[in-house]
Amino acid sequence: MSTKTNFGRTILSYLEIVLFALILSWGLRSVVVEASVIPTPSMLPTIQLQDRVIVDKLLFKLSEIERGDIIVFHPLREVDESGVPWIKRIIALPGEKVEIKGGIVIINGTELSEPYELEKPDYTFEEIIVPENSYFVLGDNRNNSNDSHKWGVLPAENIIGKASLRYWPLNRFGYLAR
Repeated sequence: MSTKTNFGRTILSYLEIVLFALILSWGLRSVVVEASVIPTPSMLPTIQLQDRVIVDKLLFKLSEIERGDIIVFHPLREVDESGVPWIKRIIALPGEKVEIKGGIVIINGTELSEPYELEKPDYTFEEIIVPENSYFVLGDNRNNSNDSHKWGVLPAENIIGKASLRYWPLNRFGYLAR
């Protein structure tokens, strides 16, 4: 066999490996998990600017979304057309009554305990009932977050997945608390 033939087979082998890796990476990213960078301070103090989180896109579909989950989603088009996903916390579930008054979030008439919020909201939100297949979401940095108190409920179909793990910076590596 000639050296030229061996070289051609070696190149072909490397191309197969690279192609397989690209297909595997695309498949994982589009179906299972995705990395996301946090571009705004809306989730302070839980998630800092430029933190990097892993978004679970598969397992969240097999379980219920619960109050306190941190989700990544496509914002409503009338709010943001950039295509950049947003991150917020689930506050109220479908069928629940939610209102905000006196710095307190109230769900079905009961004050919500929120140890994660940066500061109490300095706004009022009149009571609504969250429709089927929708969620009420807020940023932990209540007074510096473009969220449901401004634009309404989030359709379930806009949810990409749950933010489950912070992987960067390494000194804050770990699961995101609910």
